[in-house]
Amino acid sequence: MAEAEKAPRRRARGGGGAARRAERSAVKFDTAKYIERNVPNFEVLDEAALQAIEANAETVLEEIGVNFADNPAALDRWRAAGASVDGERVRIPRGLARKLCETAPSQFTQHARNPEKSVVIGGNNLVLAPVYGPPFVRDAKGGRRYATLDDFQKFVKLGYMSQWLHHSGGTVCEPTDVPVTKRHLDMMLAHMTLSDKPFMGSVTEPSRARDCVEMCEILFGKEFVQDNTVMTSLININSPLTFDDVMMGALEVYAENNQACIISPFIVGGAMAPVSVAGTLTQVLAEVLAGVAYSQLIRPGAPVIFGAFVSSIDMNSGAPTFGTPEASLVTYGAGQLARRLNLPFRSAGSFCGSKLPDAQAAYETANSLNMGLLAGVNFMLHACGWLEGGLVADFEKFVMDADQLGTLHGLAKGVQADEDALALDAIREVGPGGHYLGCAHTQANFKSAFWKSELLDYKPFETWEEEGARDTYALATNRVDQLLSTYQQPPLDPAIKIALDSYVADKKASLPDAFS
Repeated sequence: MAEAEKAPRRRARGGGGAARRAERSAVKFDTAKYIERNVPNFEVLDEAALQAIEANAETVLEEIGVNFADNPAALDRWRAAGASVDGERVRIPRGLARKLCETAPSQFTQHARNPEKSVVIGGNNLVLAPVYGPPFVRDAKGGRRYATLDDFQKFVKLGYMSQWLHHSGGTVCEPTDVPVTKRHLDMMLAHMTLSDKPFMGSVTEPSRARDCVEMCEILFGKEFVQDNTVMTSLININSPLTFDDVMMGALEVYAENNQACIISPFIVGGAMAPVSVAGTLTQVLAEVLAGVAYSQLIRPGAPVIFGAFVSSIDMNSGAPTFGTPEASLVTYGAGQLARRLNLPFRSAGSFCGSKLPDAQAAYETANSLNMGLLAGVNFMLHACGWLEGGLVADFEKFVMDADQLGTLHGLAKGVQADEDALALDAIREVGPGGHYLGCAHTQANFKSAFWKSELLDYKPFETWEEEGARDTYALATNRVDQLLSTYQQPPLDPAIKIALDSYVADKKASLPDAFS
């Protein structure tokens, strides 16, 4: 899908080579449509296992229950719905949570301010969004350091210019130079003005979620926001089985305003859930059932996503590990459970535990990304830029990962078997001992036949050596610089920009500075 703002191309006279070189070097603002998956999901659980996990999750809700901490209103809602409430413990009768979940939509559209970049979340679709939440950033020039608002804005620009990313994300990094009480305003303003892709809202305090809704009403119009979904937000469950008042307060704001919430247990296997795959899936399902059901108590039909953030643990150090077979099996199984609930599914990402964008990062990231595609994920947060177990948003890794997301688009297409794809005429034309470089079929299809990396080096050794023998890290540093130096801000109605700036300024003036 072509970006709205693309420089017109002039045809050079008598300079075919120069024109082609200019075309190759020109900055392109293409954004691919969200992935429509044409490959089957990989399923690891048979019917007996699925039924056992579902039955045990209902037992967890009925007999063990979940805590809704410091939230009397939530306890009242559950009591009115028929749950048993003892202190902050809510025990949900068998079948009640599942019944409440039935009003949640199986898919929904998240609208972008550029309608061409709106995304459909659910079904066979996969939407890719960048890393979320790191307090630190890293790049080749500055090393590892606390993130700033300038870093945040650069990531938003890189996300906007990344062809294979469909979503601008949320807290791509935590701008620690801005007070906690005010940084959500700057982050929202950056997403709304520096990009025209969909974005996420703040969940760090219910009043900040309300600010995000009000800013969206300026950007999209108040009536449009109430009738349509323009934000997605990440609501983490404090596993095991605890729903805190801050996250639930944000969920309440978004649900009552028809904005989407990812209900996502935060699972480190062996620490926050059982060490076994089936045991972890039982807890994940119980937590998601309770969270989704609660969103429907707020507003039946509110859009929600079944989330599963899963890692295993290094039993020697206690550190989370990524790209492991156990985490993959949980993700595959969670995808099956989400589809049986008829809910969109969020999981996977460019996960790794490495401190640098090195071979460890590449192996673990590749395992995680490919697993997400095959697991049937519909919304992939952390799709690019994740480093050091999520503590760091890395600029070089951001563009490395964003480039590799193109392979997911290619794999998701599946295998075409129409007359052109079967290529019998090409085989007949070339015959024994020939080659296909010049045949009619190759000439007609070569521009679109193969995915092409915008980053990796495939030149002959001699050329590569003459150009400085650059490794992937050096190539990524160059690409970051190139993208940021050629960034062009997407157009926005000046009146809306003035209104947003005024809202942010007034809000900031009314809030105290606090950094914790």
